[in-house]
Order: sequence, then C-alpha cells, then structure tokens
Amino acid sequence: MNIKPIYILSMCCVAVLTGCMTPKLKKKEADRSVPEMFSQETDEENSAKVPWKEYFKDPHLITLIDTALENNQELNIILQEIDISQNEIMARKGEYLPSVGIGAGTGVDKVGRYTRNGALESSTDIKPGKEFPEPLPDYSVGAFATWEIDIWKKLRNAKNAAVKRYLATIEGKNFMVTQLIAEIANSYYELLALDNQLEIIKQNIQIQSDALEVVKLQKQSTRVTELAVRRFEAQVLNTKSLQFEIEQRIIETENRINFLAGRFPQRVERDPGAFNQALPAEVHAGIPSEILANRPDIRAAEQRLEAAKLDIKVARARFYPSLGISSGIGFQSFDPSYLLNSPESLAYSVAGDLAAPLINRNAIKAAYLNANAAQIQAVYEYEQTILNAYIEVYNQLNNIDNLDKSYQLKSQQVEALTESIEISGNLFQSARADYMEVLLTQRDALESRFELTETRMQQMHAWVDIYKALGGGWN
Repeated sequence: MNIKPIYILSMCCVAVLTGCMTPKLKKKEADRSVPEMFSQETDEENSAKVPWKEYFKDPHLITLIDTALENNQELNIILQEIDISQNEIMARKGEYLPSVGIGAGTGVDKVGRYTRNGALESSTDIKPGKEFPEPLPDYSVGAFATWEIDIWKKLRNAKNAAVKRYLATIEGKNFMVTQLIAEIANSYYELLALDNQLEIIKQNIQIQSDALEVVKLQKQSTRVTELAVRRFEAQVLNTKSLQFEIEQRIIETENRINFLAGRFPQRVERDPGAFNQALPAEVHAGIPSEILANRPDIRAAEQRLEAAKLDIKVARARFYPSLGISSGIGFQSFDPSYLLNSPESLAYSVAGDLAAPLINRNAIKAAYLNANAAQIQAVYEYEQTILNAYIEVYNQLNNIDNLDKSYQLKSQQVEALTESIEISGNLFQSARADYMEVLLTQRDALESRFELTETRMQQMHAWVDIYKALGGGWN
C-alpha cells in the first residue's frame, strides 16, 4: 500500500525534470539608442506636440481631414481590428478561470442478465417486492466545473500577450490617423498647385495668342514668313493641350481626396490663392529620443515585441506539468420520482489530474523555438522602425532647408524670364530678334513658372511630411 504514493511522487518528479530540460535559445535585446541630435543645433521644442488643427490653418483642409477621420473605410476597418483584439483578451482571460456549467440528461440502459451488472440488478430489490426496471432508465440534473490551475502562468502570460497586441492595434490606428492626415494634406496642396499651374497656362495662352496676332500682322507686311506664323500657332496649340492634361490631373486629385474622405466624386472646396501665401511657421524637430514616444509605429512595434517575449514564456510552460481539476454535483436516478430525493439520489465527483509531456516532445520544442525566432524577428522590426523614423526626420529637415534655397533661386529665374518675354517681344517687333528667340523665351518662362510651382508644392509636402515623421497628428 505504500508503493503507490511513492510511485506517483516519482512520476511527478520525472515530469518536472523533463519539463525543465528546455532547448537553449538565442537571445537578442532591442537596441533603443538613437543619436543625441538631428543636427548640430539642439531644438528643445517639438512640433509633433502641436494638435493638427493648430498645425494646419486652412479651414477647407481642416474640414476635409475631419470628414476623412469619420468616414475613411480603411480607418474604420482598423477600428474593427481593435474590437477583435479586445475580444481576444476576453477569450484568453476566460481560459484561466474556472469553467462552470449546468446540464440535464436522460438515457436508457439494457445489460445482459448473465453479466455481473445484470445478476446484481436481478437479485436486488429497490423496495420489498419491487425489482429494477428493465431496461434501466437514467435521469440526471446537476452542475459541473473544470479548471486548469495556472501554476506556471501559461494562461496569464497568453492573456497578457493578447493585451500587448491589443495595445499594438491601438497604436496602429494612431499611425493610420497620422498617415491619413498627411495624405489628405499632401493631396490638398497638390490640388492647389495644379490650380495655380492651370492659371499659369491660361495666362501663357493669352500671351502666346497675342504674340501670334503680332506675327500675323508682320506676315501681312512681309516682315516674316508663313513659317513663323505656323511655329507660333503650334506653340499656342501645344499650350492649350497642356491645359486639358492639368484639368484631368485636377479631377484625379480631387477624387483621390474624395476617396480618402469616404465620399463619391464631388468638387473639393479650396482657396487657390492660399498656395502662394507665406509658408507656415518654422518646424521644430526636438530631440531624437522623443520620436520613441511620439511615433505610434514605434510604440506599436514595442508592444509587439513585448507580446513576443510573453509568447516564449507561454511556449516554455508547455514543457511543464499541467494541473487540472474537474468536479460535478447533482441528482441522478432511474425514476423521475426519486430524482430529487436527498441524500439517496445525490451524486458528486471530484478529480484532479497532473500531466506532462515525456516522450516525443518535438511539436512543443518546435513551437518554443518558433516563439523565440518570432521574438528575435520582433527585435529587428523594432530596431528597423526606430532607424526608419530617425532617417525620415533627418531627410525631411534637410529637404526643407534645400527646398528653401532652391525656391529662392527659381523665383529669381522666373522673374528674369518673365521680363525677358516683354524684351524679346519688343526686339522682335523692331526686327532686332528673330521669332525663334521669342518662342524659346516664352517656352522657358512657362517651364520656369511650372518648376517654381512644383518647388512650392514640394515645400508644402516637406512641411507635412516632417510633421508626420515626428509623430504628429494622431493626438
């Protein structure tokens, strides 16, 4: 009689020892270090902390962003993913709590008379002169419970990992908000740039049409040939064709904004004159370490990394014994009239089991090694996200500076070429310049004005992109 407890204790020790023999893992810690500054000058302010309604001043743009934040389908899809992640927490939490249920059942059983149970039933009276019924009915009603004791915190760690992934989905939503605001703003400023280019084309069509009329008059006075007239006509027609290309791009840009705002094609309200106003206030980058807290994509990567670490603990716990308890209590009888008689019809049970993997644990080992590989992968993804964020900010800071210098030079170029149009026209009328000089001057002036508009649009994009790179907009 003393052998059984020793035997059971020995088996438990073997199970625990085999559980402790887990494979060795490669370890890698995340490197969270970033340079101390973005440039040689320290900037204590940070534009990412400015709310987007204060960062963007254009009332039409603010209305568009508000509409997009409410109606954008992709953002609403992400909101549903947050609900899914939250429900996953509920499911994981329920796994380490006792499971309790109630039930009722009925059945019938017929055993052979010349069997052990049959012989017992035939020789036993329930009451004097009354035998067991044949076949034997069975009625039961009661409650039952099962519970896996979370002695190694396997289930709790699984729940905590689900919490981390839920937080990561929230940060993913915040990152999506930042992306959406930036995309709406960039498309809006592109639309303003196209409006200005369309106005430039219309002005050039008028200038070229006036020059064409002058050339026609000069042909009548035999001062130029038909070749000059045709060349001027060709230039007017080419510029008019550009007008329709710009109008098509305007339609496509408007509908890109409408798609982001979750609405069907319609005119986007805007003020084209706002494009040529002074650029917004200076952007402050702060210190690089602030992007770790400001950028939602970095925080999401960090939450996924923490979840991956918990997954390793969950996978390791599968090597150890699991302890389960099951119990039930209720009433059971072959006759409904006896069902609620107590204590005669009272039935209850309590059982516990301890089980651990002993042989052929390859599946558990594979899951454990995969969890570790996923954790190392999450470390690299986290470091990559930090590196990408720093480079984005660094690039945009230099982009803003270089675009400012380029815009100043292109402004001088446009001014010089605009003056040269009138000069070349006067020289042509006094026969001191040929028509090719006039045509080339007009073409160069048009291209320079287009390039100036493009540069201004790039400046607006850089101003938006640096706000996004710093992690602004979502809060």
